[in-house]
Amino acid sequence: MLKTTHRLEPFEETLRNAWAAVTLVKVTLSMPQKDAAGVRNLKARPVQLKDGRRLCVVECYATRETTQNHGPEAGIALLVQAFAQTFERAHVFTTAGDFQFRRERSGELSVRATRPAFAVAPSLAHDRSKQGREALACEPFLQRLGVTTPDGSPRAGMAAKLRQVHRFVEILGHLLADAPLDPTRPLHVADMGAGKGYLTFALAHALRAKGWDARVTGVELRPELVESGNLAARDLGFEQLRFVAGAIGEWQPEGALDVLVALHACDTATDDALFQGVQAGASLLLSSPCCHRELRPQMRLPTMLSPVGRHGILLERQAEILTDALRAELLELSGYSARVFEFVEPEHSGKNLMLAGVRRSDLGGDKEKERQSFLGLWSSFGLRSQRLASLLGEQPE
Repeated sequence: MLKTTHRLEPFEETLRNAWAAVTLVKVTLSMPQKDAAGVRNLKARPVQLKDGRRLCVVECYATRETTQNHGPEAGIALLVQAFAQTFERAHVFTTAGDFQFRRERSGELSVRATRPAFAVAPSLAHDRSKQGREALACEPFLQRLGVTTPDGSPRAGMAAKLRQVHRFVEILGHLLADAPLDPTRPLHVADMGAGKGYLTFALAHALRAKGWDARVTGVELRPELVESGNLAARDLGFEQLRFVAGAIGEWQPEGALDVLVALHACDTATDDALFQGVQAGASLLLSSPCCHRELRPQMRLPTMLSPVGRHGILLERQAEILTDALRAELLELSGYSARVFEFVEPEHSGKNLMLAGVRRSDLGGDKEKERQSFLGLWSSFGLRSQRLASLLGEQPE
């Protein structure tokens, strides 16, 4: 697939999305211009340091190399600037796909997407990642919940659930490092729609392993699951974890809420959960939307997309994409940096998107520009109502 554009936004967007989704493997910039001061190419890859995930950038010259580690914002800005000013080719390798960018003489940027060369990203720090997964699989809470055997192997039918737990803990670790949280004070974390508690226990375990003083509350409507969750927490020594009976949108936290998680909340329950997190001023919102039913009956496709309406499955997916795009826009309007990325591989779950919101330190932002972006999307599909927009007071009259 080959596309052309006059700007470098696709290159920057690809980098940012891959970084947020933790799918970035490496980046190479090549074919320097004549006035490139002797640099032959530039290479970058993610590394895990004591102070978090960083971009290791290597500049290669004829007889030497220089290496520097950068935070994600500075590192991505450096790569974009280097591609704009020094190099004519860029290759971004991710586990979701590879992307080749080329600046043409006309000034246009061509983009070619191909299948990924790397199915799994290399470890950021030797074999620490693999060891971490193996250690997690042997945790007693996964055995108690019926996910693994004592040796850490998944029980029959639970391999996908174990992969989901591993992926969730990995994503959580990176997002916690990005969120404006103070690890020196106690945190309150809520898991809305906790179910059997697989990921609620994973939350509590991950925070405890990092040394965070965090109180985790699992909110679940079914009393029998609340009771079994509390019994397991007591037996396993999770003193800071408790399950309470309540519905998403109705349960109210006691005091401040720092992190809100809502995975696979059905239809507008995702909106209710996100609204609760925004209202509570949570620094991190993490959701995996499910069952997008609200917009499809009212959605009017723009003329250029009318062929999509001829196929039910495509219309359904368009409604899902539109719903989550609106949610991301609304989070941006509410002072969050919104990220949408793949949670687990599609073969393991059809509902594989993750929507994350990290509260910005600059809560102001360009509100008018963000609102116009939201309204443009809204009007393009002739929408009348959307749950999160209504709750936030952003629904157009």
